[in-house]
Amino acid sequence: MAGPTCEASDTSSPYVLKPQANSSHSLVLQLIPENGKGLKLLDVGCADGYLSQLFSGRGFSVTAIDAPTQRERKRPEGIRFFEADLDRGLPPMRDTFDFVVCADVLEHLRRPETLLREIRANLARGGKLIASLPNSGNIYFRLSVLMGKFPQDDRGLFDRTHLHFYMWRGWNDLLRENGFQITAVRPSVIPFSLAVPNQPGLGRLLESVYVLAARLWKTLFAYQFVVVAETI
Repeated sequence: MAGPTCEASDTSSPYVLKPQANSSHSLVLQLIPENGKGLKLLDVGCADGYLSQLFSGRGFSVTAIDAPTQRERKRPEGIRFFEADLDRGLPPMRDTFDFVVCADVLEHLRRPETLLREIRANLARGGKLIASLPNSGNIYFRLSVLMGKFPQDDRGLFDRTHLHFYMWRGWNDLLRENGFQITAVRPSVIPFSLAVPNQPGLGRLLESVYVLAARLWKTLFAYQFVVVAETI
């Protein structure tokens, strides 16, 4: 696992840090304490470790996990890393964790319930799961399907590697059936600033307007649901 400066030997990951306001990564970071001293955090599906590095910088003791890859990974200092097939759950963990982060992970798994049950078993007392979950009820998704389109993209709501396409109720049911209750939710926004990179001001304006709609009607306008979930 590597941090933001990692280098790939053959191809770079399509998954990168999303620093813009109201992105899923920005919202995940808002839900994690600024001071993690004395706390343990598990970053599941860490990709190239961009979030792991930020958590470590806040003082958390970070363990990171992702699937094996043909790309070479540089191991950042201060972060324990495991390669594991997440469809089979977590590798053996010697610690329990105050926070577990699943940023853009569960929709990629054949059996996300297996991972969720093992996360629950590895949470410390009072621990929290922070997850970002794509919304297949988003207006863009609905309109695309209504027009007979189901694109296969490298990322986003139509990411070709997504295996599950849940709306708000579906994500609630999945978490509840596996021992979690959602206690807080924040909607992320469609990344207009990435769609119009030559007009960053316009992109930010569209996102600032869109976030109001997403907060008022999250099931239709949320791009992703960023949730805090606690054990039942």
